[in-house]
Amino acid sequence: MSPITLTLLALGIFAIAFLYSSAGQAGGTAYIAVMSLFGLAPEVIRPTALSLNILVASLAAFQFWRAGHFSWRLFWPFALLATPCAFLGGYITLPARAFNVLIGLILLFSAVRLFQRPPADVVATTPSRATALGIGAGIGLVAGLSGTGGGVFLSPILVLRQWALARTAAAVSALFILMNSIAGLAGNLSSTRQFPPYALWFLALAGAGGALGSYAGSRRLDPTVVKRVIAFVLVVAGVRLLLTM
Repeated sequence: MSPITLTLLALGIFAIAFLYSSAGQAGGTAYIAVMSLFGLAPEVIRPTALSLNILVASLAAFQFWRAGHFSWRLFWPFALLATPCAFLGGYITLPARAFNVLIGLILLFSAVRLFQRPPADVVATTPSRATALGIGAGIGLVAGLSGTGGGVFLSPILVLRQWALARTAAAVSALFILMNSIAGLAGNLSSTRQFPPYALWFLALAGAGGALGSYAGSRRLDPTVVKRVIAFVLVVAGVRLLLTM
């Protein structure tokens, strides 16, 4: 990778960390999208994205918790089975074609969700424990397989089903992403015994972007417009991956 390419990719990761952390997300889908656009291999993309998720989700979880938006009662049923399933997903190495299909579909799903108008920010009901456990297990497995952390699925479910207010959903999703990403990376490293050297440079920039974005999002920033900008990047990368099947 040339110095110019590496610099552009690093700046993209900084911007993604800032924008996504402002909404309580770690940015796993966008990291994957940008790395895919730059032609990085799946064996590099997944551990790098999971590492970035861990750092940025830690910052977002702390800021949203400190601002008073976190709910342990809502969080733990979703997380209980998600973490071991994320480890399993991280341990499994998908063929490059299957990985591209999975990630491409996730990116397109994420883009559609970002374009959607959110429902009224109210809590109408709470999920049953069995429902939360089942959803968490399924999201955890996909999170480990893809390197996304799972927040891109959990957050819209919580809001669309009116199980949580938007900022509570962001706070819960941030810790959910953190736990799944740790488990997914542990599974991946247990399987491959390799860690991409570029990841350390990206972590420093993602940390700076995540700290700024999570602070702004937990208190001031309305992420609606920036989400739609990010959606365009996700569409481009998702289509590109699906066309390379």
